[in-house]
Amino acid sequence: MNVMGIIFANDATLGALTANRTMASLPFGGRYRQVDFALSNLAGAGVRHVGIVTRHHYQSLIRHVGSGEEWGLELEEGGLEYLTPYASSSTDTYRGKLESIYSAMEFLKTGPEDELVVMIDSAILSNVDLQSVLASHVESGRDITIVTKAGIADGVKQLDLAVKLDDKGEIQDIAVDYQAPSDYLASMDIFVLSKKWLIRQVNEHIAHNLYHMDRDLVLGLWQKKAITINVYTFGGVAMFNESVGEYFHNSLSLADSYIRRDLFGSNHPVYTKVRDRVPSYYGANCSIDGCTVADGCMLEGQAYNSVLFRQVTIRPGAKVENCVIMNDTVVGEGAMLKNVILDKDVVVSPGTQLIGTVTNPIIIKRGERV
Repeated sequence: MNVMGIIFANDATLGALTANRTMASLPFGGRYRQVDFALSNLAGAGVRHVGIVTRHHYQSLIRHVGSGEEWGLELEEGGLEYLTPYASSSTDTYRGKLESIYSAMEFLKTGPEDELVVMIDSAILSNVDLQSVLASHVESGRDITIVTKAGIADGVKQLDLAVKLDDKGEIQDIAVDYQAPSDYLASMDIFVLSKKWLIRQVNEHIAHNLYHMDRDLVLGLWQKKAITINVYTFGGVAMFNESVGEYFHNSLSLADSYIRRDLFGSNHPVYTKVRDRVPSYYGANCSIDGCTVADGCMLEGQAYNSVLFRQVTIRPGAKVENCVIMNDTVVGEGAMLKNVILDKDVVVSPGTQLIGTVTNPIIIKRGERV
């Protein structure tokens, strides 16, 4: 089976956390970037021809992914390409995924004509067995397969695409940008479709001034009864990091061993760029409990229910609780932090107190001193 992958790096939606980076390059889980999950899902299914669609602030993404060596992409025919649809455009106005694909049509046309295309997003993290998804798509014989997740729709969260099935498992309703009730399935922004069909649909939609994948292609064609859709419901952990609150909650939930096992190894390993560091140092008087701790940390204070990235330093007398602390950050002596996200290279001065809430954590931008 010939398969190519397209990863969307996504626009900035998490305020200060994505002001100067894409969603794909947002750090997560102590050692990883969000793009690692999409790349690892594709690598786990043997997909070795991958394009990453990105618009702005993609320098950190390119530094992290590089040639794709960690995911085996630099050794195979096809390999990895960065697709920047607006690099030579007179406008950087983003009107939808279909326009991005249209602008990167040369990439899409490479390789065998009978290829399948897996389109995958960077804001929703999961460990999906894409081989099973691809098999389901081929067996169904339908135009497109949508990977969905139950339990996300709650009548409050607005979903990009929501699907309701009838008793026979057929689609009863599709809604876009909808606060769907709990009997709907949430799209995980993973789609499988044939390259030939996708090229034809992209050309048709762009010619008629239609640019949105969810609203124009999926919903629009379904309402016209011009598309057949296969729905694949994923049973594992899916983390929708589409807001600061969700990112914060999902980061802290890694303390749950079931979530860690499912997200990082249920179907395949999650690979990331190798950055070897010395083991973390735990001081004689430190107290660390319920934390995700990466290598290279210097821990001499207290940390509870927190995510500590590489080379985080917590000085004696400092206390952090319910915090996400990214690479190379220093928390000074006697500082007290609760419900805080510290970006990379932050310095927290001795004695500083920062107290946020679970639903509205305090964010300190990269490189700041507080």
